[in-house]
Amino acid sequence: METLRKRLEAGTFDASLAQLYGAQALGSARVRVSSVLDAFVDMFHALPEAVYSAPGRTELGGNHTDHQHGCVLAAAVDLDLIAAVTPNRSGMIRVQSEGYPLVEVNLAELAPKEGEENTTAALIRGVAARMAALGCPLQEAGAEVYVVSNVPAGSGLSSSAAFEVLMGTVLNDLFWGGSCTPVEIARVGQYAENVYFGKPSGLMDQTASAVGGVVAIDFADPTTPLVEQIPLDLRAAGYALCILDSGADHADLTQEYAAITRELKAVCRVFGKEVLREVAEKEFFAALPAVRQAAGDRAALRAIHVFAENRRAVEEAEALRGGDFEAFLSLVRESGRSSAMYLQNLVPAGQATHQELPMSIALCEKILAGRGAVRVHGGGFGGTVQAFVPLELLDTFQLQTEAVLGKGSCRVVTVRPVGGICLQRIEK
Repeated sequence: METLRKRLEAGTFDASLAQLYGAQALGSARVRVSSVLDAFVDMFHALPEAVYSAPGRTELGGNHTDHQHGCVLAAAVDLDLIAAVTPNRSGMIRVQSEGYPLVEVNLAELAPKEGEENTTAALIRGVAARMAALGCPLQEAGAEVYVVSNVPAGSGLSSSAAFEVLMGTVLNDLFWGGSCTPVEIARVGQYAENVYFGKPSGLMDQTASAVGGVVAIDFADPTTPLVEQIPLDLRAAGYALCILDSGADHADLTQEYAAITRELKAVCRVFGKEVLREVAEKEFFAALPAVRQAAGDRAALRAIHVFAENRRAVEEAEALRGGDFEAFLSLVRESGRSSAMYLQNLVPAGQATHQELPMSIALCEKILAGRGAVRVHGGGFGGTVQAFVPLELLDTFQLQTEAVLGKGSCRVVTVRPVGGICLQRIEK
């Protein structure tokens, strides 16, 4: 009988694994797939019939612009979630994530459950509910799923979006014949996160994970965002991309993120609009006294950031299309300064003694000494730093940052060319 184990040993996975992780990482990728196959058998006492992967993402430009229907630049990375799966007709999705308790979701009960917010079950239920509402036939579906991840929680690489995309990719492939496009799967994931999980996120994280590669995204119409993949070879440009854990407390920051959207909404109300994309920048500055009176100075400053950051995201994409990496890096540095000064998403409100994110950025700037670029990464507050480091400086950069921030705090990531994907499936 043909099994995924036999396919792995015969090298059938190799082309897909090399595409995702690079030829140099093929050996470790095989070991990782082998371990998830074994773990599935140990957990569910059955043979897996399919293997899926969904990547984490890095935000390259457009810090907190997506929820204002703005422009962003993002990329899928080579850190991901891998799942071994067997479909069945049990009416249950049973998900075992390595190191966590088993989660079971009844596909006959897809309404949001009170008290389930901020849980894995909420994400699974939300993804399934949205796909069912769109027409995916889940009435007699079901699956056992075993998930392993090397996307660190709280890393700013969006493990939650990767999980949503993973579940959407599994359901789409097994039960809907691939009817959902990657962008539609991203929207399913955002729905699950907003409505079921309770986090008011934009659509950037899920889109980058679902589509793959470097993507320029325009959310002017969030129901049909414009998505363009842009080729980028960081190594050919002479740089490595590093994500640094600042060491900040990764306690729940939902209220900090929610404050940004709430304050920007207060600005928009001055103009009778819902999001800043609908407000003309010239009109905003003409009405600045009224904005300050109605929404406060921090809200006005955050709006100033979003207006400029939208332009930067577009200019960053243009720089990459034109092969001008130095112009791109200059824009990244501008983005970092704007996030710190205007968006103010480096330090949680009221925090004084612990300011790990600004300290980490200062450390990186000292080591880089005017080269490369460094900025806050993702949502901010208790998160991570992104740095573009010249290859000849990489070893020194890692050594010196980890001497302060801790061993393993500096991760080198590469851009992954594809998003959520089925690596192999046994047809029955």
